[in-house]
Amino acid sequence: MLPLDPQADPGRRAWVACPNCNDARGCEPCETRRTCARHWRYLLTNTGSLLHLQCPGCTHVWVHESGFGATRSVWNGLTG
Repeated sequence: MLPLDPQADPGRRAWVACPNCNDARGCEPCETRRTCARHWRYLLTNTGSLLHLQCPGCTHVWVHESGFGATRSVWNGLTG
């Protein structure tokens, strides 16, 4: 299990499903795409619409293309 990133700040959050632990499965607010007090992710950084996230539960780190604003289909070989 990875440690929390030094940039992890509870004041910078995102509500995106974690691709590793899928802890929000069965959560009514999350499944209806509303914010939830339990299933948020650390928003480590962003570059335009590309979000760098970390799950506080399993500490998985990943990149997610939000589709908001100027989007990318591929960034350094990674897709969201």
